[in-house]
Amino acid sequence: MAVDPTLETFCALYKKLDKNCTEVLYEIYTADIEFADPFQRIEGIAALTGYFESLYANLESARFEFAQRQRQDDQAFVCWTLTLVHPRLAGGREVAVEGCSRLRFRGDRVCEHRDYFDAGALLYEHLPLFGTAIRWLKRRLA
Repeated sequence: MAVDPTLETFCALYKKLDKNCTEVLYEIYTADIEFADPFQRIEGIAALTGYFESLYANLESARFEFAQRQRQDDQAFVCWTLTLVHPRLAGGREVAVEGCSRLRFRGDRVCEHRDYFDAGALLYEHLPLFGTAIRWLKRRLA
């Protein structure tokens, strides 16, 4: 399958994204971007930039590793692993979660971005007390 340069640009930008460079989001998203993940639904590049600034503000580190990616016409899917360190999650140790992004392009920019991942694996399982209860419940259901 041929490499799509616009999709590769998207992945490359996320590999270098951190709290010091959220303004680069303007390079890959349209002004009217519609973004959704398990925690938020956001419309507009200014709101998305603010969301990312607040997310990255308390992170010690975050990195994306991309695996499979596929694009057909204006639709694309990208599988990734996010590894982050937050002082209040998992005792400040690394937390990794796998996910997938569904993207829709308008020209060479993303106009819709939807992330799919296990919010519990990213956040809830790593909170004191609450995480213990969720891990216990998962073991009971398995």
